[in-house]
Amino acid sequence: MSPPRTFALLCSVAFLAFVSYDLVRRPALALFAGSLGATPITVGILVALSTLTGVLLKLPVGVMSDLLDRRKFMISGLLAFALPPFLYPLISDLTIVGMLRLAHGLATALYTPLALAMVAQMYAERRGEAMGWYTAAAQGGGLLGPMLGGVLVYAVGFTSTFVTAGIFGVLSLLLFLCMPQSAHPTLKTQRTNRKLFLEVRQGIQDILKHRGILTTSLTEASKMMANGTLMAFLPLYGLSIGLNAAEVGVLFGIQAFTSLLAKPLMGKVSDRLGRQPLIIVGLCLCGGMLILIPQIQMMLMLLIVSAFFGLGEAVITSSSTALIADLSHHSSLGAGMGMRGTIMDIGHASGPVIAGILIGSIGYSGGFTVIGIFQFITAVVFGMIMIGNRRGAMI
Repeated sequence: MSPPRTFALLCSVAFLAFVSYDLVRRPALALFAGSLGATPITVGILVALSTLTGVLLKLPVGVMSDLLDRRKFMISGLLAFALPPFLYPLISDLTIVGMLRLAHGLATALYTPLALAMVAQMYAERRGEAMGWYTAAAQGGGLLGPMLGGVLVYAVGFTSTFVTAGIFGVLSLLLFLCMPQSAHPTLKTQRTNRKLFLEVRQGIQDILKHRGILTTSLTEASKMMANGTLMAFLPLYGLSIGLNAAEVGVLFGIQAFTSLLAKPLMGKVSDRLGRQPLIIVGLCLCGGMLILIPQIQMMLMLLIVSAFFGLGEAVITSSSTALIADLSHHSSLGAGMGMRGTIMDIGHASGPVIAGILIGSIGYSGGFTVIGIFQFITAVVFGMIMIGNRRGAMI
C-alpha cells in the first residue's frame, strides 16, 4: 500500500476512534458522573483517570514499539477504544467507573503515540503538514463526538450515548485491520526478555536526557492541563448558567471544528517559518481564552471564545509534534512520541484535579484564571529555553 493510501487510512481510523473516545468524555462523562452524585473534585478525578494510564505506559510502549511489532500494540489500543463504552451503562458505582476509566485510557496509551510515529516516519520532509492533517482527522472525531454526545444525552439518555460510542470504536478497529502488515515496518532481530528489558531501559534513559524533547513536551502538558480543565468543568459551568447538554456539546464541537480547520495550515506554516514561535503564540491564545470563559454567560460569546481556544490548540499541537519528530532519531520516533504522550498526559490528568480543587475553593472564575495564567508562564519559560537555539536542539 502506498504511503498516501496508508496515511489516508490512518487518518480515517483516528477520526472514528476519537468520535468514540470524545463522545464518552465530552460532555457525557462529566454529566454521567454528576448524575451518580459526584462532587466537582470527583468529576475531575474521573476525567483524569484515563490519562493516568497514558502517563504510566506511553513512554515504555513507545520505546518497545521501536523494537517490536508496532501493529500489535496499535490493535490492542483500538480494542481499548472499542470495548469500554459498552460497559458504562452497566455501572452505577463511582469507584467502578474510575476503574473503567483506567482501562479506557489504554486506548490512547497504546495507539496514539505509535500512529504519530508512523506519520513522522512516512513524511520526514513535510512533518508539520502531515502531523497537521493527521491530528486534524483525530480532531474531526473530537468535533463530531462531543456534539453527538451532547445531543444524545439530551435526547435519549446515557445508555444510547455510550453504545453509540462503542459502535464507532468497533468501526475504527475493523478499518485498521484492513491495513496490510507491510505498512508497519518492524525490526526482526530476535531478543531474549532480558535483552529487550535492557534495550527498553536504555531507550527510556536516552529520551529522558533529551532536554529539547522534554521542553517541547512540557508545552503540550500545559495545553492539555487547560484542555482537561475545560473537559471536566465547561459542562458543569454551562449548566450553572442555564445551558443544556446539547448546547455544551456545541461549545466543544466549535472548539474542535476550529482546530480541525487550522491544524493542516498551521503545520504547513511551521514547516516554513519555524515551530517555536507558533507554540508560544498558541499557549498565549489558550491561556487568554481560558481566563475569559467564566466571565461570560452568553452562548454566542462562549462559542467565539471556544473557537479561539481551538485555534490555540491547533497552533501548539501541529508545531510541537513535528518539532519532537525533528528532534528524535529516525530509529526512536516511537520513544519520542511516547515521551510527548507521557508528559502531555501528566498535564491532562493534573488539569481536572487541580481545577477541581481550585473551583471547589475559589469558584469557576478563580480556578479557570489560575490555569490560564499557567499557560502564559509556560510560554515565557519555553521561549527563554528554546528561542535563540536555531535548531531547537538542546546539548
